[in-house]
Formats: sequence, C-alpha cells, structure tokens
Amino acid sequence: MKTRAAVLRKGGEQWQITELDLDEPKANEVLVRMEAAGLCHSDEHIRRTGKARLPLVGGHEGAGVIEAAGPGVTRVKVGDRVACSYIPVCGTCRYCSTGKQNLCDAGKNAAIGCLVDETFRFHDSNGEDLGGMCVVGSFSQYAVLSEWSCVKIEDYVPFEIAALVSCGVTTGFCSATIAGDVQAGDTVVIFGTGGVGMNAVQGARYAGGKNVIAIDPVEYKLERAKEFGATHTFADPVKAKEVLIDLTRGQLADKVICTVGDMNNDVVKAAVDMTGKAGTIVITGVGYYDMVLPGGILIGYHRRMQGALFGGANPLYDIPKILGLWHAGDVKLSELVSRRYTLDQINEGYQDLIDGKNIRGVLIHEH
Repeated sequence: MKTRAAVLRKGGEQWQITELDLDEPKANEVLVRMEAAGLCHSDEHIRRTGKARLPLVGGHEGAGVIEAAGPGVTRVKVGDRVACSYIPVCGTCRYCSTGKQNLCDAGKNAAIGCLVDETFRFHDSNGEDLGGMCVVGSFSQYAVLSEWSCVKIEDYVPFEIAALVSCGVTTGFCSATIAGDVQAGDTVVIFGTGGVGMNAVQGARYAGGKNVIAIDPVEYKLERAKEFGATHTFADPVKAKEVLIDLTRGQLADKVICTVGDMNNDVVKAAVDMTGKAGTIVITGVGYYDMVLPGGILIGYHRRMQGALFGGANPLYDIPKILGLWHAGDVKLSELVSRRYTLDQINEGYQDLIDGKNIRGVLIHEH
C-alpha cells in the first residue's frame, strides 16, 4: 500500500514529505493507521545530527488504530486503539521478566528502525529501505509495527493524548516516580520544562514532593510549570540554589532531574551542585558529550547518578496507569498540547519547538 510520511534523508536537512510503499504486516506484526504523533525533541536530535541509519521515517510518539494483523498476533486485534511504546516490550527477555521493560532486548533496533526479523517495511520509489524511528515511524499515515510496540488504550482516550503518553509524558513522570524515586516531603529540582520535564514536575508533585523547583530559561515554560505543580520557578540555576538553601536549611535537594533538550556538562555540574547528601541526580535528557565531574563529588556526599531510559517505566503497565490518573483528574495531559500541526507543517512544528513556543506540538494525520 501507499502512505505519506515525513522522511529524513541526511543529517541537518529538513523533513521531506514523500509517498512511500509499505509492506503488509508479517508474523507478529500489525498495520497501524496513525492518528496522532508527538513532536518530540529526540527526533530533532536525529534530524540535526544524523546519528541513525538514514533514510528514516520520523516519529516515535504515536497513537492510532490497528487496521490489520499478521499471523500469530495475540497482544492486540484489528480495531483496537493503541499507543505506541517507543521501546518494544517482548515480555519474556531477562529485563521484561524482571520488571525492567524499558530495557527490553527488542529495543536494540531503535536507531536502525528495522523490525524483529531485521528487515524493513517502508520503501521509497527507488526501492530503498527506510526504517522507522524507534521501530515506530509515527510521522507516516500508516506504519507496520511489531505487536510488542503496541499498548491498548481505552476508547475514551483522545489519540493526541495517547501519542504523548507513548514517550514524553511517561518518560518525564517516571523519571520522578521511578528513576528518581521521589518520596513524600522530598525537595525536587527539575532542569528543563519541555514535554518531558513538565511531566517530571507533575510526577514529582504527585509523588508527594514538598518543594518542586523548575529551572528553564524560557519564561513561558516557567509560567506553565506552575500549572503542573512547580512550587518555585527560576530561569537561573544560581538564583534557584540560593532559594534552595533557604528552603532546606542548607541540606539541598533530595532529587535533581535533568530533562533539558540538549544535555551538557554545565547542566550536570549545576545539578550535582544542588544535590544534597545521599541525593540522586537523574539524567533523562539526551546529549552527545563526555560527562566530566570532579573526583570525589559523588563519593564524599554519597550521591547517586542515575541514568533514565523511558524514566524506568514498564510501558505495558505505566502507560495505562498514567492515562487512568488523567481520567481521574489527578494529572494534566490535554494541557500539554500547545498546538496541532498537519503532516505538511512538520518543519514549522519543529521550529516552534526550537523557539520555545510549545510544551508539546502534536501532528494530526489526515485520512
């Protein structure tokens, strides 16, 4: 069949809208009619740097409807509404079976975009194979996914919300509640309040954080962070630390969560500097840099540096859980959507992200 998609052919170029050929689903695969896709910063990383197998169909936050299923599919069925897990969950590998679905062995093809059998379903007019970002490719009207990449959602959940929970919301929320293990009464600092960081803010608040301090250079995002549970907001880490010292009687933060779009050593050092004894620094944001810290800065204060992939989430459990919290009115999700775009407006959407205009832009597919 034919599908229109946003394709990246070379690092540094813009997304190109083109028509592709899409194979039918094979064993344990499904055809998804994509309804919505989140414009996440991780796709912008790939666009800017080209650090993936190219050409590539973009998009790893997605939601839609199962249109067809290949032989052996049991997790979902035709007609099901699904959110896409950007890390496939096989359910049986060492990591899935021990409650670490975010580390599933099936996630090894994320940067390549091929399916489990190491072949591709997208092809261009020249017969060249294209992978899908994180084996999803939600910037296409239709995509063939492994059933392991699908999480069934309830009928009342809007597709645009389901798309955001397939990555950014869950990554941020669980960076606080799982990777950060925020406890009632904790003081928590969040660096960066975009689509991931804003959910780290509300995850920290929901978990019982007493002081939730958001740091971001964009005033618009700081104002919005207050709506999502931030008790204090700052554009400058130096000023934030002054208030942090006063709030904690010098003990500093229990947890510091780094979700900035482009991580670097300046952010890491500032985060460590604001972390108290036995505190945890969670590194969720992506960046291409060599981490450098002064010797003893962790040991002397018994601090812990925690990397966070998907926030430590178990997608098959945590995606429905967060949607349930939203349905009960305990967390905000629809408020995350700053603007909606068509497929043809994708480059405009990413420029708005770069300019700090959006908490999260959402691509709405036209069928």
